[in-house]
Amino acid sequence: AGPLGVKDVCRAMGTGTLARHVETMRAKLKRLVARGVLTEGPPGTFSLAPVSTASPTHQGT
Repeated sequence: AGPLGVKDVCRAMGTGTLARHVETMRAKLKRLVARGVLTEGPPGTFSLAPVSTASPTHQGT
């Protein structure tokens, strides 16, 4: 319901919570932030980015 820490995401995804798993997941989450899928809140917490209400543009023929 709110931002999740990296270890919480690892648990939810069923991956391990060893340092190597957490750091791999952190890198993936940061890539999703860069793509606009997630937002990063307080240090080490991630949540879904707000959905844009703008309608997509369509290129007609």
